[in-house]
This record gives sequence, structure tokens and C-alpha cells, in this order.
Amino acid sequence: MKSLDLIVRGGQVVTPAGIEQLDVGIADGTIVALEQNWQGNARKTIEASSLHVFPGMIDAHVHFNDPGRADWEGIETGSQALAAGGGTMFFDMPLNSSPPTIDAASFRVKLDRARASAVTDFAFWGGLVPDNLNDLDELADCGVIGFKAFMCNSGIDDFPSVDGRALRAGMKRAAALKLPVAVHAESESLTQRLTRQAAAAGRKGIRDYLDSRPIEAELEAIRMACDLAGETRCALHVVHVSCGAGVALIAEARTRGVDLTCETCPHYLALTEKDLERLGGVAKCSPPLRTSVEQQQLWEELLAGRVTTIGSDHSPSPPEMKRADDFFKVWGGISGAQHSLPLLLTLRHFERAAGLDLLARLTSTNVAERFRLPPQKGRIALGCDADLALIDLGRTFPVTTEGLLYRHRQSPYIGRTLRGVVVTTLVRGHTAFKSGQTVAKPLGQLVRPFVGV
Repeated sequence: MKSLDLIVRGGQVVTPAGIEQLDVGIADGTIVALEQNWQGNARKTIEASSLHVFPGMIDAHVHFNDPGRADWEGIETGSQALAAGGGTMFFDMPLNSSPPTIDAASFRVKLDRARASAVTDFAFWGGLVPDNLNDLDELADCGVIGFKAFMCNSGIDDFPSVDGRALRAGMKRAAALKLPVAVHAESESLTQRLTRQAAAAGRKGIRDYLDSRPIEAELEAIRMACDLAGETRCALHVVHVSCGAGVALIAEARTRGVDLTCETCPHYLALTEKDLERLGGVAKCSPPLRTSVEQQQLWEELLAGRVTTIGSDHSPSPPEMKRADDFFKVWGGISGAQHSLPLLLTLRHFERAAGLDLLARLTSTNVAERFRLPPQKGRIALGCDADLALIDLGRTFPVTTEGLLYRHRQSPYIGRTLRGVVVTTLVRGHTAFKSGQTVAKPLGQLVRPFVGV
């Protein structure tokens, strides 16, 4: 074997076969050696005997808002924050970019921005809105990972929600293109009725907002989406499921042969509605945070293997948009991409070795498999891209405002002490983050799905 570019020596490597102390040899961005006490030369060495080596997180749900609303975040700061948290790839949502990614022209604009500024690899969701059915083919040709639709008001005027008729038509086209549809599943009719009732009664507090988006609104939309997926034979991915009952509905439909998966987010596993009442706008999201009882049920579904992926749903905004006397007018989105892995490593069920295996699947391997990424993504194995997160599980750190790399330094996790310091993040063998510093130059490449015949 020729001399390696890099050897990561002696780490506890989280592979599909389990966790083992191994050397990881890297050449031309690819893992070419994976064994104990590898004998050979490398131009650079990382001593990792005190570290765990995870497959880099593939965050399939971020809103970096670039182009058009880069003052909310931007691909540069967003990808840097992701790399600081052990992330090596992101899927950017079609909103809140302006223009939204709903045709080939808007895709190309976003691609130019990402190539100029992303420090991690990336893929893009295309949008599914009522009037772009004829644009889905050209988005597929561009290489979108799938199509995202809102079943309720998105909060963005140029990204309208779909009704059942439009969603059915979009799913049929997506099925023909062999690409998945992802849905934000909340009932428009129910949430709007409850919101109007609250406004008419002058109710505009945090509790009122929570009451306007009950679990039933989520379940009603999930039922409808599952039925349409079964009818159209479309692959469906339900994003940011907030409750165990929602996961159970999806699992039941899967037993009937519907091609279904779902995602939850770190904030639903770590925060409850009491945290929202305590923290205010910085913890507002949609669907909203749930009770501790509902959170426990979500954990039970996850540990039973019925949650497919975990994504951050990083959805930032300027600070002034997170404050208002009327809580309904506060921007709903949590900044979380930087701390997904450390936050999850701090939570109860991911502390032991079995939990580390599960975490790697939920944040990397399952993402790559569900969205049919090239086979070299999402795993630590020979021939795979050297997308690695080197994490010191023996260290803790406080989440501070000063440590945030987002454009706007706000997070519901400020003040928490988390377990697992990300020491180094490698993207195809290149250093994207090391010892508290991100690289200055862009490293990212567009990753297209493998779409079968």
C-alpha cells in the first residue's frame, strides 16, 4: 500500500460491526485501512487513543436560508457550526431561501452559494408547492435529494402549503422519479381554527400557542400523508415528529407495506413545553415541544427502532424575530445544528456502547441509506469517504453564547453542560474543524442520490 495521507490511531471506532479500537488509514479522502496497529507510513497522524471516532453526522434537515436570507444564517456560518458539532454533510431545505428551491434556476443559485462557502458536503431538498408540479423533473435532474412539502402554513409567503389534491399529485410525480417526499405534518384546518379562536379571545401567550398546535393536529396530517403515500406508492419521510403517537402511526402504516420513515429532532428528546415556558421564543418550534409524558413515549418509540433518523431542524432567525408581545408572531425555529451530537450523547439512552451504535445509525448510516446516498457515505468502512467526528466522551463543556458559531448567537441550550467534546471533524479526510476552529476555505461538494431504475 502506498503511503497514507493521514492515519487516525487507536480510537474507539464506531463501525457497522460495533465499536473497536482501530487505526483508520486515509488516502485521497477515502478509508483504505481499518485495523489494529496498522503498520505503515502516513504524512500526518492524529493520536486518537482517548477519543471515539464516529461517522460524521449527516444532518438531513437544516434551514441555512441562503440565498436571500443569509442574514438569518447563511451556508458559511451554518456549515461551520455543523462541522463544530461533528457534522460532515447537510441537506438544506428549500425554504427559507429566497427564491425558494422550487425549480432548476433556484437550485443553481443555491448550488453556487454552497460551492463558494460550505465547509461540509451538502445536498438540497427541492420544494413541492401547489404550482410547481411541472418543475419536479428538472429538480430531479439537478440532483435534489427529494421534495419537501408543508401541510400547513410554512410562515414563508413564497413557499405555500399543499392541500390533499396537490400533495397527491406531487407524490405521484415523485414516485415516478423515484425520489422521496418529506412532509411537515400538521393539519392546516385544525391549527388555523385554533389560532383564530385564540386571537378572537385575545389569548396570545406561550400556553395559548401550545394549545393551538395539539398533538391531534400532527396525527391528523400524518394519517393523511400515510394514506396518500400508500395510494401513490411514494416513499414518504415525515420530518420532526414530536410525539410517540406520531411515530406509532407511521410504524403501523409501514406494516401495511407503505414506504415510510420518520425523523425526530434533538430538541424533542431534550426539551419539554416547560422549557418553552421558561425560555420563551428561543425554544419555539413547530410542531411545538411536548409534555414530559409525551417525550417519554417518543423515547420508547425511538428505542424500539421505529424512528429512522435524527435531524436538527436548525431554523435560525435574527434575534428580534424571536421576541414579540404576541407569542404567535415569534419566529418558530430552534438553532441547534452545532450541538446535536453532544446533546444526544448527554441524554440518558445514548450513554452506553449500545447507545453509541444507535446514535451513529440515527444520525448517519440510516440517513445515507434512506436517501440513497452513494455507498461511500454514512459508514466507517473500507472504501468509504473519511467523514469522521473525533469526540472525547470523557470531557464535558458548557454551552455559552461566546462558543456559538451561528450568525446569531442564540440557542435554548445555553447554560447546559454537555458531554462529548468534538475535537476534530474530517470531511473526506480534510480537516473541517479542529480544536475549536473551523477551516477558512470551503471544502463541500454536492452529493446526489443514487436513483435506481
